[in-house]
Amino acid sequence: MTYDVTALRARIPALAAGTAHFDGPGGTQMPLPVIEAIAAALSRPLSIRGDGLPGERHAEALVVGARHAMADLLAADPAGIVFGRSATQLTYDFSRTLAATWSPGDEVVVTRLDHDANIRPWVQAAERAGCTVRRADFDPATGELTADHIRAVLSDRTRLVAVTAASNLLGTIPPIAEIARITHEAGALLHVDGVHYAAHATVDIGALGADFFVCSPYKFLGPHLGVLAAAPDLLATLHPDKLLPSTDKVPERFELGTLPYEFLAGTSAAVDFLAAIAPDQPLRPSRSGGPGAEPPGDGDGNGRQARENRRDRLIAAFEAIEQHEATLRTRLERELAELPGVTIHSRAPHRTPTLLLTLDGHSTTDAYRYLADRDIHAPSGSFYALEASRHLGLGDTGGLRIGLAPYTDDEDVDRLLTGLSDFLKQRPRTHG
Repeated sequence: MTYDVTALRARIPALAAGTAHFDGPGGTQMPLPVIEAIAAALSRPLSIRGDGLPGERHAEALVVGARHAMADLLAADPAGIVFGRSATQLTYDFSRTLAATWSPGDEVVVTRLDHDANIRPWVQAAERAGCTVRRADFDPATGELTADHIRAVLSDRTRLVAVTAASNLLGTIPPIAEIARITHEAGALLHVDGVHYAAHATVDIGALGADFFVCSPYKFLGPHLGVLAAAPDLLATLHPDKLLPSTDKVPERFELGTLPYEFLAGTSAAVDFLAAIAPDQPLRPSRSGGPGAEPPGDGDGNGRQARENRRDRLIAAFEAIEQHEATLRTRLERELAELPGVTIHSRAPHRTPTLLLTLDGHSTTDAYRYLADRDIHAPSGSFYALEASRHLGLGDTGGLRIGLAPYTDDEDVDRLLTGLSDFLKQRPRTHG
């Protein structure tokens, strides 16, 4: 079977509104099975987690199921999956916890390629701990961040390196495994922002060498939530601020307050939906979080078998997604290069299907508005990657970002190319 983007789109109700979405890096549209799983979770009794009443068992099943789903997606240990409101919130929480183990004179490395959510929390935590912040540059001509860029700012005082697995502005994918190796040789920990990366590639945090890996399900067809994955043994060495009566178990010690059970149901359903994109799997509604849901390991043998091979199906699905998105990206790059005055700043050989454009003589904000009037969503800005935008010479303005998603199709691309071509024929506005 080939990649069936038409069948996939039919499962995403928001696409019926007619907008051509190129805003995937900012968040994806939600499939019906994910919506249904959220509704189903809220349609049954829900209580604080436990093993007594139905509401308690339901809550427990949703939490355990979501930990296993994310562990399958990231090739992680379910006991090392931490949930939070957002990846930004989790990074702030862990920056404060890790900073408590640092001493004046220690060093923290951040990069200019990153989203500010993987820069500012570490900078602020380091400043409070009396530590030195060192910044790794990237090559603005190619958009590449190499291991040598990291090596140049490592020392025996480095305690942590924070780096993106994929730039949300340019799409650049740095060599994380090599960066992990030199980071660990220096005796430091590696915190990887995988928010953009996890939407486009198979993730294996062990192969990447990440000590901490954060991502956000709403970037890969799920609800708004943050997820951090780490080895349970590493998490056990960290002691965050928490309420006295709350559990000190890992990973729960890092989850402050009651979890959003309905969004955990949606996260499990999103992972199942992604797994069903595998070429030999028909797209069908997910039962994750729905009536009769049980924690992994319970229920019938068929359910256990489905959970056991979910990782294999996810690998096959992301291979298909990557091929689909790469085909569209190649077409976009070729045809955008033929438009007058278009500069594509996404140039790294290894990158996601995300393109940053500037337009000679034209404001990209005007381009965004022109396209929006034609139901084409291609946003303009620096997208919180402020240091990257400035390092590229684009200041705080950034550019027009075109981001593909699993549901992007050739008709979307046609509309975007036509819209941009028509916009470029307009007389530039005079801005005072």
